[in-house]
Amino acid sequence: MYIKIYFNDKPLFLCNEMTDEIRVYAHHDDAVLIDEFSHPAVNSMIHEMRQPKVHAGIFIHHDLEELRKAFWKKFVLVKAGGGLIRNGEEKYLFMLRRGIWDLPKGKLDPGETIEHCAIREVIEETGIEGVILEGPLLLTYHTYDESGKHILKETHWFKMSAPAPGELTPQLEEQITELRWVDTTGMQEVLRHTFPSVRDVVKAVLQ
Repeated sequence: MYIKIYFNDKPLFLCNEMTDEIRVYAHHDDAVLIDEFSHPAVNSMIHEMRQPKVHAGIFIHHDLEELRKAFWKKFVLVKAGGGLIRNGEEKYLFMLRRGIWDLPKGKLDPGETIEHCAIREVIEETGIEGVILEGPLLLTYHTYDESGKHILKETHWFKMSAPAPGELTPQLEEQITELRWVDTTGMQEVLRHTFPSVRDVVKAVLQ
């Protein structure tokens, strides 16, 4: 098992064993591998992941939960919900935000369930109608700095459908400038200009 955390577009794998996916990264000259657990080692890995020359990080420890907790202590955790929406024509909804293709998502409000958060954010950012939450897809993690704090965003992704989506309205105040339904033949063009975590979400649906 493993947890993947993106530092910008670079993956850090927290794992209790090597998988085929992780081995691909491990063979890269600029990958960092740590296999002895300690809190200084955790700090060292976080430092290395912020270096431009580093391609990926791999931290192996037999107790994945212990490793996860050690990393989580270094960040402020922010939870969010989002969705990959399919319409009746088997097309998927993407949005262009700041020149990058993305999926609708947003932060969890106090007292809100993550399912409600995901649906609310999808509606707010796209104006879509008749959204049906079909089930969970996966969790993604990425880090960023905000107001001097190191943030770890945990996004809960859901598979959704909208048989009669109505007219779409991009949320301009969130710098969303275009909404587009994309079929599987046009997916590669979108995925070339998106975040690695979004590619992971799409892969979870289409694989």
